[in-house]
Amino acid sequence: MKSDIEIAQKATMKPIIELAKTKLGIDSKYLEPYGHYKAKLSLDYLREIEKRPDGKLILVTAISPTPAGEGKTTTTVGLGDALNRIGKKAIICLREPSLGPVFGVKGGAAGGGHAQVVPMEDINLHFTGDFHAIGAAHNLLAAMIDNHINHGNELRIDPRLIQWKRVVDMNDRALRKIVIGLGGTANGFAREDGYDIVVASEIMAILCLATSLKDLKERLGRIVIGYTQVDRRPVYARDLKAHGAMAVLLKDAIKPNLVQTLENNPAFIHGGPFANIAHGCNSVTATRTALKLADYCVTEAGFGADLGAEKFIDIKCRMAGLNPSAVVLVATIRALKFHGGVRKEELNKENLDALARGMVNIEKHLTNIRDHYGLPCVVSVNHFTFDTDAEIKLLKDKIESLGGRFVVARHWAHGGAGAEDLAHAVIDVIEKSKKKHTYVYEDHLPLTEKIKTIATKIYGAGQVTFADAVKKQLDEWNKDYGHFPICMAKTQMSFTADPSVRGAPTGHTLNVREVRLSNGAGFVVAICGDLMTMPGLPKVPAAEKIDIDEHGNIVGLF
Repeated sequence: MKSDIEIAQKATMKPIIELAKTKLGIDSKYLEPYGHYKAKLSLDYLREIEKRPDGKLILVTAISPTPAGEGKTTTTVGLGDALNRIGKKAIICLREPSLGPVFGVKGGAAGGGHAQVVPMEDINLHFTGDFHAIGAAHNLLAAMIDNHINHGNELRIDPRLIQWKRVVDMNDRALRKIVIGLGGTANGFAREDGYDIVVASEIMAILCLATSLKDLKERLGRIVIGYTQVDRRPVYARDLKAHGAMAVLLKDAIKPNLVQTLENNPAFIHGGPFANIAHGCNSVTATRTALKLADYCVTEAGFGADLGAEKFIDIKCRMAGLNPSAVVLVATIRALKFHGGVRKEELNKENLDALARGMVNIEKHLTNIRDHYGLPCVVSVNHFTFDTDAEIKLLKDKIESLGGRFVVARHWAHGGAGAEDLAHAVIDVIEKSKKKHTYVYEDHLPLTEKIKTIATKIYGAGQVTFADAVKKQLDEWNKDYGHFPICMAKTQMSFTADPSVRGAPTGHTLNVREVRLSNGAGFVVAICGDLMTMPGLPKVPAAEKIDIDEHGNIVGLF
């Protein structure tokens, strides 16, 4: 069996200029090629097509993630290829991979098997340099903060209250907490600091929500970097006159990246905010562009439907005025058995009892999508060779008893041909549904009530508790930021804040231990449980298997 990278390296790619012209009707003058097979799309072109009608927006989400994996990106690619195979004009929109997971545990994020985007190596490594630009813009602001303090601190920034860390696009636990400015007065003032991974930067969230260069610059200027001494007033990036230079560094990064699938269908891959600390979706710019250029846009949201899909609806769609038409809920038999209590090492064995117990997880997600997001849903089971007929039938019967649509998809093994049933099912539910999506909460609710609504409706929590300082902070923010949506930050592995709790527990208590203001992005982050914004490498990182031969061929990337 060939590895993902071996399959990708055998692909016959079309020159991106040719693909853009033949598949999308885009003239070469609107493209900025990065080599032969990837290009950025000019913002001038986006303005030209903004009055075109929108196609249908399809969201791909999943059950609560497990070590067994679900295959959300693979399903997005497979469904996009399948829609094109059955005569529909479809474009997929994905997030860009971070180097941290690529060299850490998870590996790349370009799909898998015969449902991939290419050039796979470029996409998983430096791609078009967007993440480097975001890191540079973020660290420029960090440097300007310390420089301002060093040269007299006219803004009276309190060094103890600086909120802006540094970033690097790599997993490096040693950088989580550091001390800077050591070595004497020539090196500035000593203070505590730390690093986050680039995808956790507020600038990443801003880039993915900005609608133009003007909007980008305004959002950058609104970033709260810290607070003043004595009166603790917020200090903004615009106070440091940093936002113009930051926007300059991001002038190309804001443009969507165009690539292709293994079956030579167009794909936009742009942006990649953390699905915990931010909203976990590709850029608004890329999604809007795809909707203007195709009958169907297939996109994904990070983690399970309790995090990714909720933020897609309540943050991205709310801010950008997007109207999704349907949701694909991805699951695997293996992952559901894991939720039913089976150890990872035993997941390939038939276990109908464990599968039955684990179905509460997919049932809760399905209920959320239909009742709280108000959207029709197709359950797509990502097929593995060791799934038994009895297991598939048991899950199919359960989903259909709940009134859901059930499809077994084999795109990993067969590409678009293996997802044609899924494509037909998605089109069918779109054509039959007259519903418009609903938000989980309304804008006018106080911030604490928005948090409680998400926790009780989506997570099944019995109550929500707030640390005293958190409650006070939220009450203060209500005056200026009460209209902001909430970005819940918790483990993706469970409906609770405890990653070890599987299935779909109810009545639990969710404690909000910290809140953060992402003023430039335009949301309030509520942190529950432990949250890692700078991951570490595992004992055996994926980097140990990645290599390059004397001919420049990369191996071990997956």
